[in-house]
Parts: sequence; C-alpha cells; structure tokens
Amino acid sequence: MLRHLNATSERPARAVVIGAGGFVGNAIASRLERDGIEVLRITRREVDLLAADASEQLGRLLAPGDTVIAAAAIAPCKNPEMLCDNMSLALAIARALAAGAPAHVVNISSDAVYVDAPVPLTESSLAAPETLHGVMHLARELMLKAALSAPLAILRPSLLYGAGDPHNGYGPNRFRRLANRGEPIVLFGDGEERRDHVLIEDLAELVARVVARRSVGILNIATGETASFRDLAAMATAAARKHVPITGSPRQGPMPHNGYRPFATDSCRAAFPDFAYTPLAAGIMQAQRAEFGPA
Repeated sequence: MLRHLNATSERPARAVVIGAGGFVGNAIASRLERDGIEVLRITRREVDLLAADASEQLGRLLAPGDTVIAAAAIAPCKNPEMLCDNMSLALAIARALAAGAPAHVVNISSDAVYVDAPVPLTESSLAAPETLHGVMHLARELMLKAALSAPLAILRPSLLYGAGDPHNGYGPNRFRRLANRGEPIVLFGDGEERRDHVLIEDLAELVARVVARRSVGILNIATGETASFRDLAAMATAAARKHVPITGSPRQGPMPHNGYRPFATDSCRAAFPDFAYTPLAAGIMQAQRAEFGPA
C-alpha cells in the first residue's frame, strides 16, 4: 500500500532515471520530461554498473534532493551468472544512493516476487519467488530497504508490453510482430493460461504520479484483468489486420503460474482514484500504431 508524503502533486527538483536506455527506463524518463521535469538519463554510456567503481561513478552524477528511479536490470534473469551480475548492479546503486542524499527513490521491481496463488494477489501477498528473476527483484528490494534512509517506493509491475520492447517475449509484442510479418503465431499448449498485461505507458504514468506525490510503500502495477494468450494472439492479429494462423503446440514443461496469475487493484484505486488502466485490446492497438503506423 502506498502512502503519499506530498498532499498534492509537486514537481521534484530533478529526476534521475537509472537505466534510461531500457524499455522501462526510457518510457519513464519520457513521461517525466512531458511534465517539464528536469531529467538526468543514466545509461550504460554514462555509468557501467558492473564496473568495480560503479558506485563512485554513479555517485558523482547524483545531487542532494534528487528523485531517483532505479530501472536498471539485466532482465529477464535466467541463470546464476545473471543473478550475480544483477546483485553487483543493485549493490552499486544502493551504495551510491546510501552515500548521497536523495529526496525520494522509486524502485521498479516485478510481480515475480510473489508466490503463486489461485486468488488475486495483493501487496500483502507472500513474497516467496520461485524463479531466479523473482529472487533477483526481491533481493534488490531488500538491499535498497536496508541501505536507504530516503523515502522508498517499490513498484511491482506485471507483464509489460508496448512499442519498442527489445525483449520480444512471448505475448503481445511478439504476436504483433509475427502478425505484421504475416507469419503464424504458435502458442504454448493451447495458449489457455491467463495473465495480466500492462501497457508500458500506464506504468510510466503511475511512476509520474508516485514521483509527484512522493509516495512510499509498495504498489502492484496490474490491471486486475486476465486474458489468455490465445485471446492475446487474436487481438494482435486484429490490430495488425492480418489473418495469420494461430496454432497450439505440445508443452515442454508445466504451465507457468499454474495457468492463472490474477491481481487485485484496490491499492491502486485508493492511491490514485482518477487513474484507469488502458484496456488490453486498445493498448495492443496503440502499441501497433506506435511501432508500425496505421494498418
């Protein structure tokens, strides 16, 4: 649950986005700049977060009173080596922030920290990750909590999609691109598992609101609606206006999250009652037009 330290929206002196070269960080930085906020974009060109002196490099770029958004990660975290690199990266960020005097820190985490459950997940649900990706994000959260005295907000988005996503993971982004090339969409199993998907612009909007209200605490970023991957494929082909085949395939392992990953949205509605998530079909169409232009 979030708590707002600012009674009304206030523009920070400066926002620093660590990881601004990535899909998430770039969207956040662009959204804050539209509010007229001075944004320092930190990418690998400015700081190599895996360098031995990374915390010192980063610390030299920070100023007292900065609002810092930590969006840098090597993701998805798939193996022990990537986990170790992510911990080194997170440690550099934590050390730099602990040595500085930020006014507010926003950490972009993941819903992967939660254990699977057959009921909608909330911010109070058990954080007991079963994947290295989830372990990485939970360890990062705990590291920042231990290192910082500054106000800290932790945002845990569900699956993100939108134009410009470089990962091309299984879901809306890959399906749109396959459809645009006129190629068939092959689902895992029959595509029956149901997940919550969030448009990247919605995440960026919520970060902007968290920054303006100087919010602290934990907030899940999820729409509260689930859709099957078969439905996602149909939405992607409709957005691309291409009638490509959508077929199933034999599964090579168990269905992720037991086939169902729902979220409750009470906390988001309480924190930002005038905010509404973009409906999935509309969001896929928006991403389609942003990436490929009108069909």
